[in-house]
Amino acid sequence: MTEKAFQDFYPDHMAHCYGCGRLNEFGHQIKSYWDGDESVCHFQPRPEHVAIPGYVYGGLLASLIDCHGTGTAAAAGYRAENRSMDSEPPLRYLTASLHVDYLKPTPLGPELEVRAKVKEVKGRKVVIEEWLLANGEITVRGEVVAVQVPDALVQELLKGSS
Repeated sequence: MTEKAFQDFYPDHMAHCYGCGRLNEFGHQIKSYWDGDESVCHFQPRPEHVAIPGYVYGGLLASLIDCHGTGTAAAAGYRAENRSMDSEPPLRYLTASLHVDYLKPTPLGPELEVRAKVKEVKGRKVVIEEWLLANGEITVRGEVVAVQVPDALVQELLKGSS
């Protein structure tokens, strides 16, 4: 894709997350994009992401739901304010609640697709429903309640990065 991912708009002081931080060289560095009214992320698990032979570790699957959800929440926040993701002040969201249902084992090997829909945008809170597919089949469902990063935490992070 030639467009920038949601995570590419995160300011440097908020771009270190293991799942979605572009500045974390050891992390997953997932990339999420709009696809109409849904968001989409693709991720290729590596052999070390194994739970039992042939299947993906559930913690990885939860982290994909988590980080794709907070990225989608940020993008939804900008949409709700009718502004572009490169406008100021930057919007960044953290997980307040993460719910994951494992419907069936997720095979290790195929590229995974995570899709999401915005259920609610209310003030500083965004609720995202998600589903993860392997070989076109839903193996995981999830919901993320994300909240906008409090201004005090943003200021603390800014002090630490200078």
